[in-house]
Amino acid sequence: MNRRHFIKNSLIGVSASIALSPWSAFGQGPAILGSDKLRPQLKHGAASGDVDTTSAVLWSKTNQSAQMWVELSTLPDFSKVETLKGGHALQQTDYNAHTLVRRLLPNTRYFYRVHFQSLKDPKLRSEHCSGQFKTAPTEACDVRFCWSADTAGQGFGIDPAHGGMLTFASIRARKPDFFVNSGDLIYADNPMSSEVTLDDGSIWRNQLMEAKTRVAESTDDFRQNFYYNLQDDHLRALQAEVPMIQQWDDHEVVNNWYPQEILDDDRYTLKDVKQLAHNAKTAFFNCNPIRPHDTDPGRIYRKISRGPLLDLFVIDLRSYRGPNSYNHQTQQSEETAFLGADQLKWLKAELKASKATWKIICSDMPIGLVVAEWGKEIYENGANGDHGAPLGRELELADLFQNIAREDITNVHFITADVHYCASHYYNPAKASFKDFKPFWEFVSGPLHAGNFGPNPLDGTFGPEVKFTGIPEGMAPFTPPSEGLQFFGEMEIDGKTQALTVRHFNRIGEEIWSKELQPEQAAKV
Repeated sequence: MNRRHFIKNSLIGVSASIALSPWSAFGQGPAILGSDKLRPQLKHGAASGDVDTTSAVLWSKTNQSAQMWVELSTLPDFSKVETLKGGHALQQTDYNAHTLVRRLLPNTRYFYRVHFQSLKDPKLRSEHCSGQFKTAPTEACDVRFCWSADTAGQGFGIDPAHGGMLTFASIRARKPDFFVNSGDLIYADNPMSSEVTLDDGSIWRNQLMEAKTRVAESTDDFRQNFYYNLQDDHLRALQAEVPMIQQWDDHEVVNNWYPQEILDDDRYTLKDVKQLAHNAKTAFFNCNPIRPHDTDPGRIYRKISRGPLLDLFVIDLRSYRGPNSYNHQTQQSEETAFLGADQLKWLKAELKASKATWKIICSDMPIGLVVAEWGKEIYENGANGDHGAPLGRELELADLFQNIAREDITNVHFITADVHYCASHYYNPAKASFKDFKPFWEFVSGPLHAGNFGPNPLDGTFGPEVKFTGIPEGMAPFTPPSEGLQFFGEMEIDGKTQALTVRHFNRIGEEIWSKELQPEQAAKV
């Protein structure tokens, strides 16, 4: 790695890549030295992410320029351990540090401890924080993961009297192999007040920090939004035990954004959304355990293989879209871009090449639910109401669905979020205006910790049928998390039968719906 590539990667996240030798070093790491006031401090714990069969990204944060050290073991008591010199925590990343650990054993649980050594005075070392993760298998075996989205939205922050961000604790209790956060990891455009008066007259009291009292504009503003969420004990505990797969949607930047937008919002001094998105993406990579692409470090879309039964395709419906519009164009162009040409080409190729039984597309927005700007016919996602043949951004989706059918790619389904309620949709060609596609499911979840909305109207272009909705009819919008209508989903694959069971859960971990899907076999040529 040359100096320029190292600096470029450091600015967005990954600062070091470590290849393990087979347990070449044993014993404990260096002792913690120095006074409490001078040595590096840890506040936000540690996290793992983008874990596949042989590698993982580890993240942690300190408060000064420091060297990250990782102790790794397959034993929970660390009686057999390898100590690894990891990435640097530097001022330009606000002392966030990452380490990509490679050459791990498949289907193996690893325990790790992280500490930091001051770059100014090597005698000064932080305390340790610890975590664990399990690598993906290379043989067919049981797989379980959860997904959801939407954290600290609509002014609802951390209130210990209401249990904090309790949904994260319920996810942790399911003991998933990993967790997919489907977007709106933060609400950078939703300032908070110290108190919110609920409809019943009770008070929601937010833990507050200065950065959450205003909209985010600078890179540090966006980072502070991530740090706010990490004050929650449940989220830190989940990240320490369960690997993360993170994607973004709109509130990591600003509501309903697209790259060409110039804001008309008096709260912002920075009006150019492209610059806002650049600042937000820098913070996104700084503050999360995300693996950057080798040649395009700012790229969010990626494939993560979890063994022969499951491939995940994490897509980005924000960075490459055209302007939000009436979405009625009859020809594909830059104005109708949703995934964008390069991402669409990548997704088609990766789906075709996948040998996994189940191919799950992790989308930050739903397909057939109409998501429009308040009071306007300006559409946020692909759906644009019932207009018969695909129009606007639907043209790109039709291209993708048609390609899946023509290449006879089997067992492709979607998980998504964004709309602040949970639902299960079956896309049926027999009920659709556009019929040239294989039937598939879309499973919607969220919010994790935000106000509720919905249900959204359906767009019939691709024939969605509502099989389940998790919210009561006539629910008032902005319903607080304390009402319990916070949701997460789970997918579990049976290693023997290869059946996929999908479940929806509420805030306290009660199962409220399930469906078993049998794998489809590709047609023999």
